[in-house]
Amino acid sequence: MNNLLKIKLTIANRVYPLSVAPDQEASLRASAKKIEATILQLEKNYAVRDKQDVLAMCSLQYAAQLEKFNNQSNTSSPISEDKLEELIDMIDIHLAAY
Repeated sequence: MNNLLKIKLTIANRVYPLSVAPDQEASLRASAKKIEATILQLEKNYAVRDKQDVLAMCSLQYAAQLEKFNNQSNTSSPISEDKLEELIDMIDIHLAAY
């Protein structure tokens, strides 16, 4: 049994028919809406008339955001063992004073 939904998304004045799993529909619609808002913003802020240029800039913007997110999640590591030992030593010194 095929339980895919047939939906249509409009991006940059073009309609894209898709067959998607029901659990993907909401995120795809939200993504298309976000892309449309970004396209409008780019067209408003910059004198770009060609839809391909706007779509390229939109793609670049989202790719840069994804890259930044990936870099942040890779660099945010837990406290190192040395730092943890240093903190324990500081606590021990503080407690020894009492």
